[in-house]
Amino acid sequence: MAKFSFDIVSEVDLQEMDNAINQAKKELAQRYDFKNSKSSIDYDRKEKKVVLVADDDYKLKALKSIFVSRVVGRGISPKALDFKTPDKAFEGTLRQSVEISIGISKEKAKELVKIIKDLKLKVQTQIEDDKLRVSSQKKDDLQVVITHLKEIDFPLALNFCNYR
Repeated sequence: MAKFSFDIVSEVDLQEMDNAINQAKKELAQRYDFKNSKSSIDYDRKEKKVVLVADDDYKLKALKSIFVSRVVGRGISPKALDFKTPDKAFEGTLRQSVEISIGISKEKAKELVKIIKDLKLKVQTQIEDDKLRVSSQKKDDLQVVITHLKEIDFPLALNFCNYR
């Protein structure tokens, strides 16, 4: 009997992130409330990190809103963004780092395995580095697992791939 499987991963398309950042920068340059401000968005693709700089708390919130709306508009889950605490920067501005989380940690993978086991289906789960493989004799069981994981509010952005 054939065995079916799929992988659960937490990935971000970095090209889409590039596009979202560029759109946010364009909007930042055009917005009247940001005229003559020191606000900026910097992106380090290698470090998977975004830095938001704004004049004050109000502008930082507005900048964060622009950034998140553009990211969501490009199909990236906001759960993949880890916003750090804003800190004071040069000339009285505020700086907030945003890390782009990619991959599933061992602890989160174990939580996912427990959630899947609680479904009481005949599926096997296997943790492989930063992804989770789920396999079964029945495609229907795999569909139930995917549907259930999409319905729950898991703290990571989950993607399902390599469905065989």
